[in-house]
Amino acid sequence: MTEEDGQLPGRSVLGWRVRLLLGVVVVLANVGGAVVVLALSAYVLPRDGVPDQVSLRTYNLGVLAIFLLVAVPLGLYWGRRRFTVGRRSKDPDRRARMIVLHGPARIVQMLALLWLAAVVLFGGLNLQYSGRLAFSVTATTAIGGITTCALCYLLVERILRRSAARVLSGYPPKRRRLVTGVMLRSVGFWALGTAVPMIGLILAGLVALIYGDSSPAQLAVTILAIGGTAVGAGLLTTIGAARAMSDPIVAVRRALARVQDGDLDVRVQVYDNTELGQLQAGFNTMVDGLRERERIRDLFGRHVGREVAEAAAAGSDEVRLGGEMRAVAVLFVDLSGSTAMAVRRPAEEVVGVLNRFFGLVVECVENTGGWINKFEGDAALAVFGAPTDLPDAPGTALGAARRLGERLAREMPEISAGVGVSAGDAVAGNIGDPRRFEYTVIGDPVNEAARLTELAKSVPGGVLAARQAVAAAGDSEARHWRAGEEVTLRGRDEPTGTASPVAPE
Repeated sequence: MTEEDGQLPGRSVLGWRVRLLLGVVVVLANVGGAVVVLALSAYVLPRDGVPDQVSLRTYNLGVLAIFLLVAVPLGLYWGRRRFTVGRRSKDPDRRARMIVLHGPARIVQMLALLWLAAVVLFGGLNLQYSGRLAFSVTATTAIGGITTCALCYLLVERILRRSAARVLSGYPPKRRRLVTGVMLRSVGFWALGTAVPMIGLILAGLVALIYGDSSPAQLAVTILAIGGTAVGAGLLTTIGAARAMSDPIVAVRRALARVQDGDLDVRVQVYDNTELGQLQAGFNTMVDGLRERERIRDLFGRHVGREVAEAAAAGSDEVRLGGEMRAVAVLFVDLSGSTAMAVRRPAEEVVGVLNRFFGLVVECVENTGGWINKFEGDAALAVFGAPTDLPDAPGTALGAARRLGERLAREMPEISAGVGVSAGDAVAGNIGDPRRFEYTVIGDPVNEAARLTELAKSVPGGVLAARQAVAAAGDSEARHWRAGEEVTLRGRDEPTGTASPVAPE
């Protein structure tokens, strides 16, 4: 493990880049807050009755400089310690995870103690000049510290998002039973960004009422300065808090749009430890379920046919055995000499030939709207017109048979196969048991197509169709077939008229 992984005992849980960014941002935010507080205390707050105000300002500036020289290095060292896993930690991984997730709060706790020290220090130093001045400086420093801590929380939370996402990977945020994290965050930032600055204005008015020696101009300047600072700080805090809550929602919304477009490989980064993090993790769980469902659906479709799979998915959850009479067309194809081929050739070669053969069959059938009902050894049964209707089921089946015969002769001349086509009424539905069943078609067209396939093996081109199937097809397809002789198929008493494709010019 490396320090970047954040899981080495006795080392910082953050990489040096993150630590550097945290240090720079937090130092600048707090130094800026201290400068604002000093400006308000030195140039805005009423100082009536305080002697030698220039010396007082110089004195406070000097103390502030010394305080910053001590507090900044101390805060940097202390902050690094707050993100360090002890060497004696029993579970360094869990400890590192908790440190990162509570990182913003740990930083704010440290800053709050430093600002509290500033409140005590500057309040005590100014008490020797005036109780009123000490009270004003103390209140202003406290309000500035609280507001700065709130802003630092938001900044640190944003900087640590990637680190939080890493430690939350595989550890979804836990649910809170009492006070929700989002509610607590919203109320807290309202208090820090709005209520606390407003308290400053209230205190300014209260001091003016108690002492009654502030001129209207001085009181107006005080209210305008503190009010403007409160508006600016409140705006920054509100924007930061809103972004902290809206960013996860926006990420989930964008990811949902990608899912609607069919992208199931999308994932949302989980970096929030509140209900928003639960939303992010819940979205990822949902997409995982959709991805698994799509995988099963695709696998199911490969076994039973996509049309059957879609029809089953669109139907009710209850499986009903039985069927209905449907007008269908049937294509049956059988490979010749497969038994002898299996004896003469290695098993891998036989399987390769069968896969190429069935690949052509599937492509020709599915491109014309049919579906493969089943594979039977070296034969396949294709159905047109069930479970979904086709405008011209006989015509599409005949077209698929013609193209299949042409492609077999052109792309696999080393094999011989027979293709038979028939059309008519058949029973289509679920056959078997509720525990194990299949969708299939049963009836005379299936038997007739299988018998025609046997004859087709001995005719040029290897394709035969029942004449009634050609008669039922549309003119655009029927013109590609010519009538042949009548034959009595095995198992039948009446002769069956046949037809074969017209040789392409």
